[in-house]
Amino acid sequence: MERPLSLALRAEDLAPGDRAVAERDWSDVAVRRVADAADPDFAPAYERLWAEFGARGEMERREVVAARLAWDPARPERGAALAYELLVVRRAGGLAALRDHTAVVRLDARGRAREPVVVHLSHALVEPAHRGSGLAAWLRALPLQAARRCAAAAGCNPGAPVVLVAEMEPPDPADPARGVRLRSYGRAGFKKLDPAATPYAQPDFRAPDAWPSGAPAALPLELVLRRVGREDEDEMPAAEVAAVVEAIYAVYGVHVPDAALAPLRAASAQWTARRARFRLLPPSP
Repeated sequence: MERPLSLALRAEDLAPGDRAVAERDWSDVAVRRVADAADPDFAPAYERLWAEFGARGEMERREVVAARLAWDPARPERGAALAYELLVVRRAGGLAALRDHTAVVRLDARGRAREPVVVHLSHALVEPAHRGSGLAAWLRALPLQAARRCAAAAGCNPGAPVVLVAEMEPPDPADPARGVRLRSYGRAGFKKLDPAATPYAQPDFRAPDAWPSGAPAALPLELVLRRVGREDEDEMPAAEVAAVVEAIYAVYGVHVPDAALAPLRAASAQWTARRARFRLLPPSP
């Protein structure tokens, strides 16, 4: 049976600090999932995200996103069940926001699900006219529907823990918009892994022939996450940190050349093994 293209707004999925927005009137909001690369919403949605994130090297190539739309969590990719979604949010008929993300369930050698369920939050964009309306809260909540779908397809135990994770640039006084975004995530209940102990990096998304001097250039970023139902905890076990990083790299591993990703995987295996637990901090000071 085909999945419906329309998604509901589920108040129970809102992060703790976002729950007040459920009291507002959202009856004019429609959320639609892009079905595939032939969907009429695909090209304009991708082009809008590229315009916002492409110049910063934070957006995958069009053909990569098109291929992700075909992922089916019932047919694992390289040892992981993957469910990618590109969502178009309209309000009163006009474009209000875009969001894309991938739910990931890693599988062991026998194909059994490994916890936690991780949702990699790729990009979220609220159009200027709708900023401050509360739509961003729903963009943080909608990925939980993908988490449940992926978990069911992969055979996870009921109630398997879920972690939402976003790669974000660190706070910068010269970029006020970034500070606003980080504070918004912090108020919602997201925390970041202590960057002093977690030197995470995103792989180079460019094609190998575009790498400077023939070598990939990784992008250092911070990991901002919500451990659903465990938002009050201030530490995270190393094994769970490693699982989250492995899940993100599982998403990239389908399309990113091994030459760009293998060094990052090796580095993360080292730094996640240096301590038993990692501190969780506010996303912005």
